[in-house]
Amino acid sequence: MTGGLSKARLARMHRVMADHVAAGRAVGVITLIERRGETHVDIIGQADRERSVPLKRDTIFRLASMTKPITAAATMILVEECKIRLDEPVDRLLPELANRRVLKDVNGPLSDTVPANRPITARDLLTFRMGLGMSMPIPGATPTPFQQAMTEAKLGGFKPPTPHTPDQWIKKLGELPLMYQPGERWQYHMGSDVLGVLIARASGRSLGDFMRERLFEPLGMKDTGFHVPAEKIDRLGSCYAANPQTGALELYDDAKSSLYATPPAFPMGGAWLVSTLDDYLAFARMMLNGGKLGKERILSRTSIEAMSTDQLTEEQKRISLAVPGFFDYQGWGFGVSVITKRGGPDMTPGRFGWDGAFGTCWMADPKEEMTSILMMQRMGTGGNPADAGPRADFPTLAYQAIDD
Repeated sequence: MTGGLSKARLARMHRVMADHVAAGRAVGVITLIERRGETHVDIIGQADRERSVPLKRDTIFRLASMTKPITAAATMILVEECKIRLDEPVDRLLPELANRRVLKDVNGPLSDTVPANRPITARDLLTFRMGLGMSMPIPGATPTPFQQAMTEAKLGGFKPPTPHTPDQWIKKLGELPLMYQPGERWQYHMGSDVLGVLIARASGRSLGDFMRERLFEPLGMKDTGFHVPAEKIDRLGSCYAANPQTGALELYDDAKSSLYATPPAFPMGGAWLVSTLDDYLAFARMMLNGGKLGKERILSRTSIEAMSTDQLTEEQKRISLAVPGFFDYQGWGFGVSVITKRGGPDMTPGRFGWDGAFGTCWMADPKEEMTSILMMQRMGTGGNPADAGPRADFPTLAYQAIDD
């Protein structure tokens, strides 16, 4: 095999993934490994369990946070055109975020603030260091004043999605203080949603139109966007979530009545794209190939190198709230995680990519000349080994298949 992949070890990956589907940890799974021109795709299970619809290569998936790398790439297109500058305050395009106040205590009252030490920059947004991020209430605990304010302002979420337009959303976000000083620490997610508004204002186009014109059409990503049009809805898979008591998979978002069937009021740059395996593969190939796919140059090699370089300091990693051990072997670049040291068979320094809350996963490895993609639709799989699902096993299975 030209890509140095073992047939026997690829068969091992198939067996493990098939066992996960048979055990009810996923309704269907597609795995892809592409290395040095050789592509291996394996399709197992169903796209819609209730209607017995088989999973296909052109099934449409909700990307969730695998949207973030695409939003970062779109930002870098505008950085290269000097319409956005990495270290310029975003105030010029996002005046709603000017003159920030910062909570003295992240658990304290919203009125107890100090002035921000400096403005927010595009670099802060790309690296999740803007001073705002996900702040989930602990089940059973009383929400903090900030968490309560976020909920009341309807600034996030999938069910229901925020009802605000981009301009309304950024205005409401600007009415809240920051949780931390800009640049102080890493906080997940919010930076990508703000980037979506920044991209629209810098380009004079909606986020969806800009992505379509500058990324999706040049790369041939014909099924990627912020909703599934009526003529393609039959290809959207249903999404599932495990019952917290029994562990059995239950419908989370039915394909026939999906939230993704209509354009969202706010196209979330951090979570709302839908796509197919081959569409995301086109994006992955471009990223692995230094910004170019075929004759299309989307970004410069140097921009891809900046995106895939760890941008966080050790102190920022130490004080940032994340899953325990999250930063032991990885850091964060522009919209992607970056492996920083060898910590297992799948942890090659320089490997970059990201995952999605519905079980999707993408890895690009310049050293191994390999990209790997997992597509499935189950809420809350994450990378937690205790989950013992396809997402937890996929990185190891992809790398153990190397045979050189």
